[in-house]
Amino acid sequence: MFTGIIEEVGVIRSIKKGAQSAIITIEAKTVMEDIHLGDSIAMNGVCLTVTSFDKSSYNVDVMHETLRRTNLGDLKSGSRVNLERAMAADGRFGGHIVAGHADGIGVITTMTKDDNAIWITINTEKAILKYIVEKGSITIDGISLTVAAVDDSSFSVSVIPHTGAHTTLLEKKPGMTVNLETDMIGKYVEKLLHFKAEEETKPSSNITMEFLSKYGF
Repeated sequence: MFTGIIEEVGVIRSIKKGAQSAIITIEAKTVMEDIHLGDSIAMNGVCLTVTSFDKSSYNVDVMHETLRRTNLGDLKSGSRVNLERAMAADGRFGGHIVAGHADGIGVITTMTKDDNAIWITINTEKAILKYIVEKGSITIDGISLTVAAVDDSSFSVSVIPHTGAHTTLLEKKPGMTVNLETDMIGKYVEKLLHFKAEEETKPSSNITMEFLSKYGF
């Protein structure tokens, strides 16, 4: 579990690509301070498991499903990435509940300066947009942000200078992709409501009036 508060920006040291997978080596400092095999570290909002490490870098395996749903396949040696370790039990909950399981990707359409902030508008599919609400939370490349506006095809966020300086988001340009994870609470609510509706439409018994009449009742 993560919070969407980026701890540091790491650098991709190398990528070994398989047929439909990859092994990525990430150079970092802060996340290396207390690293262990099997640790979960989110990279650009994607939860990945540490498979090996040395003094300055660690390796992760990226499977086909992850490459298909995210933009990690676009990374190259030298790419900068947002990193966050799994939340400690005694840590502050500064962002929102982030699973590190990206729902899909969005495409940046505009980046507009507004005094000391930058407004970023992102287009994405309707299957993701339905979970995005104004003033709700959204994770963009692992960064917890507040939705400033939303319509039928896109949503916007306003990025403050601190966030811009400590993440890779403002290094992006219109036309580039970002990983998106919507607030999981909305998905659970939808699932429960659909389950309840399905249960209410099911017949309470297999015994019908036709059945009773057929057997003489």
